[in-house]
Amino acid sequence: MRYRPFGATGSAISSITLSFGDAALARGRKTGLELIYSALEAGVNTFRLETADPVAAEVLGEALSYVDRALVCVILTLGVGYGRGPDRDFSAEGMTGAIDRALHFSGLGWVDLALLQEPGQHELPQASLQALKTMRATDRIKLLGVAGGGEVMDAYVSTGAFDVLATPLDINVDWRIRNRIRSAREQDMAIFAYDYFHDRRHRAPDEPIFKKGLFGLGKAKRPPDTPQKDAFGFLYRTQGWTAEAICLGYVLSDPSVSSVIVRADDPERLAILTAVPERDMPPGLAAQIEMARVVANAAA
Repeated sequence: MRYRPFGATGSAISSITLSFGDAALARGRKTGLELIYSALEAGVNTFRLETADPVAAEVLGEALSYVDRALVCVILTLGVGYGRGPDRDFSAEGMTGAIDRALHFSGLGWVDLALLQEPGQHELPQASLQALKTMRATDRIKLLGVAGGGEVMDAYVSTGAFDVLATPLDINVDWRIRNRIRSAREQDMAIFAYDYFHDRRHRAPDEPIFKKGLFGLGKAKRPPDTPQKDAFGFLYRTQGWTAEAICLGYVLSDPSVSSVIVRADDPERLAILTAVPERDMPPGLAAQIEMARVVANAAA
């Protein structure tokens, strides 16, 4: 695992952040614990709670109780509901209640980063920000962050009220997001990336790439919807690499990114993802990605 500076905090966090929630607990509490233990063994020290669900908070807290609390970073996603609660709640009561609930069931003592998930233009009242600042003053949360990819994020970045920007970031990222990241870095905001991989295949996995002409004679014909016609088709033909691993490695090559948030429901998949920071991308692959972006955007 590689570690990177976490903004202006002076601490170092793993370049991979494990997102933990319902999917990780779908096969039971024991499986969830094993996933977190596997992450710790792989060097991951940054974890995101997808909601303030008491079960997820309790399992994460139990797993991290064997580690020095100061050596791990815990992110709590705010504004998203769980169970029978409202789907979205950015009210002061809702967010402070979520923080209190997560801390109570996890026993972690504090939340390193309270991350507001895609608040709309008018969803975040001033009272809510003030409540979060009060919780920060009492050390129940250390940092505030905002996550999202919409244009409203520009306004939230410009307020100067947040320490972290979490943003979608993949190999064909929009220039608006690049500009937003640049603006955030100018304000000393740390950057977390997510949604780093989108499956760009246009054929069934077992469908042959080449087909012969009529009666099997003549020049091989290329189906019109294969990855060969797709600018990013090479992602699926790079020996020793999966398309997802390439995309993750590419995003990790951006020095402005502190950590990339990944989802893994079992230790086997997690092992594949946590191995990526230690691997060097094949020579010329980064340039190939840049050329593919030009082709893809020109055809759009």
